[in-house]
Amino acid sequence: MKTKKYTEAEARPNPHGVDARNIYDGDHAIVTHMLLQPGEQLKKHITPVDAIFYVLEGTGIVEVGDEQLEVTKDTLIDSPAKIPHCWYNKSNKILRILVTKVPRPDGPTKLL
Repeated sequence: MKTKKYTEAEARPNPHGVDARNIYDGDHAIVTHMLLQPGEQLKKHITPVDAIFYVLEGTGIVEVGDEQLEVTKDTLIDSPAKIPHCWYNKSNKILRILVTKVPRPDGPTKLL
């Protein structure tokens, strides 16, 4: 059995400029812990694979395709491959999200 706390993973540089740490990088999937500070947001982008988001803490606005929804802790969001998506933290508290990409991406994310 392997275990890993997100605090043990290094924050990796990313085009969004947010704290993103891969806590699992396997043959079939990648799991990333993402932390958005108050006022931070991602750049709208498209991933070549499905992304599954799970809100660990806080309140955020998720945009998938033409839909925007405010979501809170313990909410799961399905973001299909090749659909534009984005996250916004317009609250005054941190937003922590677990991002699972399946299958493991073999191509880059495209910023819009």
